[in-house]
Amino acid sequence: MIDPDATFEELTRSVREADGAFAVEVPDRWQQGRGAFGGLVLATMARAVEAVVADPTRTLRTLTAELVGPAKPGPARVVVEVLRAGSGVTTAAARLVQDGEVCAHAVVAMGKPRGAYDALALEAPVLPGWEEMPVMHLGPPMAPVFTQHVEFRCAGPLPFSGVAVAETSGWVRLRRPGGRRGGEYVVAMADSWWPAMLSAETAPRPAATLTFALEVVGEVEPGEAPLAYRGRMLAGREGYAVESRELWTAGGKLVALNQQTFVVMK
Repeated sequence: MIDPDATFEELTRSVREADGAFAVEVPDRWQQGRGAFGGLVLATMARAVEAVVADPTRTLRTLTAELVGPAKPGPARVVVEVLRAGSGVTTAAARLVQDGEVCAHAVVAMGKPRGAYDALALEAPVLPGWEEMPVMHLGPPMAPVFTQHVEFRCAGPLPFSGVAVAETSGWVRLRRPGGRRGGEYVVAMADSWWPAMLSAETAPRPAATLTFALEVVGEVEPGEAPLAYRGRMLAGREGYAVESRELWTAGGKLVALNQQTFVVMK
């Protein structure tokens, strides 16, 4: 069993078994409910796709996924199928399979730079400097198990504040990322924060990610500075909630956009 206190780089590493098939180990003490933290699962799959593509000029551009079942501590496999390798973009499908069942499915686009088109319609969140904000000490029983491996500095609102607008923001980073801060790091950071809908609640309410769509539009800056995070619940109906998330560098550059659909438990 892999050491749960290993770096994130080590935890998301896989061993190639055959063309497009990789052996992975789902670590203990990284749970989010019954299964492993979704950001860890998707990051592991993204790295397997990267290994299949094997082209450093093609970096993670988009990842869309469905988390269909809990990945439990122990061995699993990631199976990657290249759907198309074009002149500038390789698109691949990946599945994480455990005990004969699919736990997660993703479609990943790895692309080369394509020119000088740059546009931005969003403004960076205005937050206190991360060095000025206290670190939250999260973990069970008040927070999912995996949160002990993530450093959060919340600018508010906090969960269960009962605010009128369901939103939240702050700074986030892994406590032990390892030497890599590539696409898999962005995947994990986009998924690490609690649902913004909890800011409008007054008591705990379970929710689980159903679908996950990430667009990577920038790079993580060198160094150990956390990423600025902003999330907002957009709409909800019949027990499903849609949320938008953003990640920004400490220097105010947009790194990624993320939309998730949550199943809200009764």
